[in-house]
Amino acid sequence: MIDITHLDFKYRKQRECLLEDLSLQAVSGKIYGLLGKNGCGKSTLLYLIAGLLKPNKGSLSIDEELPSKRTTTFLQNLFLVPEEIALPAIKAESYIALNAPFYPNFSRDILESCLTAFEMDTDRRLDQLSMGQQKKFYLSFALATRTKHILMDEPTNGLDIPSKSQFRKVITQHLDESQTVIISTHQIRDIDILLDAIIVVDRHKIVVNTDISTIQNHFCFTHRPSDEPVDDALFLQPTIGGNAVMLSNDTAEETQVNVELFFNAVTSNPQLIVGKL
Repeated sequence: MIDITHLDFKYRKQRECLLEDLSLQAVSGKIYGLLGKNGCGKSTLLYLIAGLLKPNKGSLSIDEELPSKRTTTFLQNLFLVPEEIALPAIKAESYIALNAPFYPNFSRDILESCLTAFEMDTDRRLDQLSMGQQKKFYLSFALATRTKHILMDEPTNGLDIPSKSQFRKVITQHLDESQTVIISTHQIRDIDILLDAIIVVDRHKIVVNTDISTIQNHFCFTHRPSDEPVDDALFLQPTIGGNAVMLSNDTAEETQVNVELFFNAVTSNPQLIVGKL
């Protein structure tokens, strides 16, 4: 389990904390969407969890280990996919031979399945691949490690439309209940159907950490034509021909969560929305 309590963090030249009094628990068997505005600290939070940064205050542990110590056991059980990837000037087979042994649960079958799904050419040197191709290779390797915790920072950036579809497929095919995945993204529509839970970072804190099912229990999401009233809307967003509307779920109706609309509602009026969860 990822367990963060009252964490503060700021970079050396910052006067104010980027993350302040932040608490979070993330359990196995779930895919979390980590959402927030530009510069709110999403990537920083992933780097803190990965042990590449150290909190200024508070506690952060993963399976009762301190990430900042970067022990062998910790590194064998966590994999970070950064937003920007620069692979070395070697071929895929050499990269796999050098790096796979660090991960005791590495699966060559999963790697081959993902590379096939992404239609990857593994004969070229990795540094000669396009940004999107490098990302597809690295995502494939990440899933093949079968680490308990996988962190992904903007994983669909640089992917074309067919590759985004394949990304969703390989994620659902190759994760199991022992793993925790946190995906930070601005491209909510690329991943929304994958998510079991949503984490929203706003104003230096985590304001929401809740399951999709809980959101469904408390809110309804619908579309109304322009000529229909919206007085009962908690939040609305104009669309072509009408409005996307978020309402209180007073009738126990289950609708598909519009993650983008929910995120915009939370960041526009966190006190109102969070108060209803």
